[in-house]
Amino acid sequence: MYFLGLGILLLLMKYLEVGPVAMWSWWLVMLPFVLAMLWWAWADGTGYTKRKAMEREDKRRNERQERTKEALDANYKTKR
Repeated sequence: MYFLGLGILLLLMKYLEVGPVAMWSWWLVMLPFVLAMLWWAWADGTGYTKRKAMEREDKRRNERQERTKEALDANYKTKR
C-alpha cells in the first residue's frame, strides 16, 4: 500500500512538473507501481495475506470470548 501511495505522489509530481521529479524518467516514476504489483503477487502467492486475515479474525474472536466471559461472570456475581 505504501508503494501505491508513493507511486501516486510521484505520478502527480511528474505530471504537474513539481520539484526534481519533473526531470526524472517515466520509468523511475512508475517503479513504485511495479513494486506494488510484485509485493501483492508475493503476498498472495505465499499465503501472507490469508495468514494476516486469519490472525485478525482470531484476535477478534478471542476478544469477543473474553467480553462474553466477563459479562457472564458479572451476571453470576450479582445474582448470588
